[in-house]
Amino acid sequence: MQCRHYQLLRWPAYILFLAIFGAGCHSGSANWAMYKADALSSSYSGLSQINKENVRDLKPAWTFHPGDALPGARPGNSECNPIVIDGVMYATSARHRVYAVSATSGKMIWSFDPFNGGAGGGVCRGVTYWQDGDDKRILFTGGDILFALDARTGKPVPGFGKAGKVSMNIGIRDDPQTISIKPTSPGIVYKDLLIIGNEVSELYGAQPGYIRAYNIRTGWLEWTFHTIPKPGEAGYETWPEGAWKYAGGANDWSGMSLDEKRGMVFLALGSPSYDFYGADRKGQNLYGNCIVALDAATGKHIWHFQTIHHDLWDYDLPAPPNLVTLMKDGKEVDAVAQTSKVGFLYVLNRETGAPLFPIEERTVPASDVPGEAAWPTQPFPQKPAPYARQSLTEEDLAGDTPAAHDSLVALFKSLRYEGLFTPPSVRGSLNFPGTIGGSEWGGAAYDPTTHILYLKSNNSPEIDQLKKIEPAGAAAAPSPFRSGSAIYMNYCAGCHKADRSGDEPLYPSLIGLEKRMTPEQVVSKIRQGGGKMPPFAGVIQGKEAAITAFLLSRREERKELQQESDLQEIRQNRAALGNGKNAAADTASTYLNVLAYAPFRGAGNEPAIKPPWGTLNAIDLSTGEYVWRIPVGNDSLLAQKYGQPTGLTGSPGPMATAGGLVFIAGGKDNKLSAFDKDSGRLLWETVLPGIGSSTPCTYMENGKQYIALSVAGNKQDPAGTIMVFALP
Repeated sequence: MQCRHYQLLRWPAYILFLAIFGAGCHSGSANWAMYKADALSSSYSGLSQINKENVRDLKPAWTFHPGDALPGARPGNSECNPIVIDGVMYATSARHRVYAVSATSGKMIWSFDPFNGGAGGGVCRGVTYWQDGDDKRILFTGGDILFALDARTGKPVPGFGKAGKVSMNIGIRDDPQTISIKPTSPGIVYKDLLIIGNEVSELYGAQPGYIRAYNIRTGWLEWTFHTIPKPGEAGYETWPEGAWKYAGGANDWSGMSLDEKRGMVFLALGSPSYDFYGADRKGQNLYGNCIVALDAATGKHIWHFQTIHHDLWDYDLPAPPNLVTLMKDGKEVDAVAQTSKVGFLYVLNRETGAPLFPIEERTVPASDVPGEAAWPTQPFPQKPAPYARQSLTEEDLAGDTPAAHDSLVALFKSLRYEGLFTPPSVRGSLNFPGTIGGSEWGGAAYDPTTHILYLKSNNSPEIDQLKKIEPAGAAAAPSPFRSGSAIYMNYCAGCHKADRSGDEPLYPSLIGLEKRMTPEQVVSKIRQGGGKMPPFAGVIQGKEAAITAFLLSRREERKELQQESDLQEIRQNRAALGNGKNAAADTASTYLNVLAYAPFRGAGNEPAIKPPWGTLNAIDLSTGEYVWRIPVGNDSLLAQKYGQPTGLTGSPGPMATAGGLVFIAGGKDNKLSAFDKDSGRLLWETVLPGIGSSTPCTYMENGKQYIALSVAGNKQDPAGTIMVFALP
């Protein structure tokens, strides 16, 4: 591990934060200037007009309706955390349009469509603001294009790239005409640089997740950090020879944090591809699943800490690191607190990356899949204790009736399960906490006045089952319907289910799709991806007619057909790599997780484990101890059955305020709730017209504090809304 030490005077983050907010509050306004509040990713506000004593009086103040859904569209889901600058709110809709609206009335000032009337869509968690005097810009990505807009007019800035836009496909690895790089979280500003990650495919042949910095004035690419090292770069030895030519992933899709004084940017990187089988990437696989500190001006590596070695579970680091300050041996220490899907919180020295609580390397189960070489150990933080459940027994299984419970027990016993980090298997393995377990992209909120971190946790087990994909053409040529069914069962059924019923709202039902979409629209959506679905352009290349024949068939009942090979398409992807063929990639066995991302459920589609399924946690970072933990969200019907609040899974994170409150939404009960940050006691809640699909934000304008969040669409208003609350 390389380190660079900085001999700088420590200035506690909260002093800087309060100084910024204090200046705004004196003039009757305070901004929410960037994604998750500030460069520290604190999701914290120093505003206190709305507080424990009066939050019960909170009422809707205004609602913005983008109204941009296409006719017949299913309800959209915007994950945008709106930002507010000097009385103007900037936000994106579920369809990925950008809007500037009055922060006090919701009246639209301007809008911008990056798709020129096209369908658009895809995950977008917000925009980035930059200012130098009168030059004010909004930076965001639409599809694979980075845009710079004039913040006052919404018009593209002519001097940025080509007419205000830059292709994100240029400067990765392969031919920009054959790839599509689509960031999902906003970049972060350091001086005149926009530093940004990306989302890439999670299948074989994916692009690498390089981190890049663009000059905000010109759009020029200033530096690139190779998350899959090239020859001569640190970490190259943790991959097979030449892996940089074909290996993908290790990307920062969730955003990043910045220590502007030290000039350090902090990354939270995801897993290498393919997510569940790594025969072609044997080794530790730096910088996959790493917290990484870079020099923000140059992109040079300072330090890293790997949370998962040779990831086989898609345990991406799902949220930006929180830059925090805690007490250690009577002294303030600047630190990094990183949430995870595993349920561990990694607390590291900000300057060196050294753990501030002990972390042990422990032996974990070996893989039994041919060709795989699971890493023999994984890091286990000793403090804080895990905030997600990491083990499962028969006693934890649910079931409405004895027969339903026995059925779950039988399935559980049939799976390979040896605790945390049980590798995927051909037999089927239990993955717990699961790919949406622990914390998701909403991350944590940090209160700098108390050193307490607030975070949401999910308990959502899954089943991983690997299937070897045999070469195409071994059997007689199948019909388009059968070919389409094979593609669906390999790549889609894990989320949308074998019967296409889905799991709303994350995985929509595809039943009746022929009534809602044309074949051209279906192919376009599969190619481009959207929501939690990555792009599958390489998978369906040459099989467009087959997949549409299956998805748009009017047959009411479909039998699960024999799965057929997609190895040919995957090898075509590899052959198209810009650096030519690679023997390790071409000859490695190909396994697919045919149940990937599908939750382990019982009869009636209910969770297979007893509640709570979602909790809100408060952790004192100075001691590593829990202040409180409560279920968050509630399924009222199942709560009666279990005699307790169930808690609900969800991806958005909490927001904490100086008013003594923690706000959070995101559960299927469609509620926005406010809790006492000292005790976890529920103080206020309201039912939204859809799922609160973003982390909340707060700001003050004209002496009035507001709470805002994006809300998913419903049948009546499929475009969704931005809802804003204030005291009467």
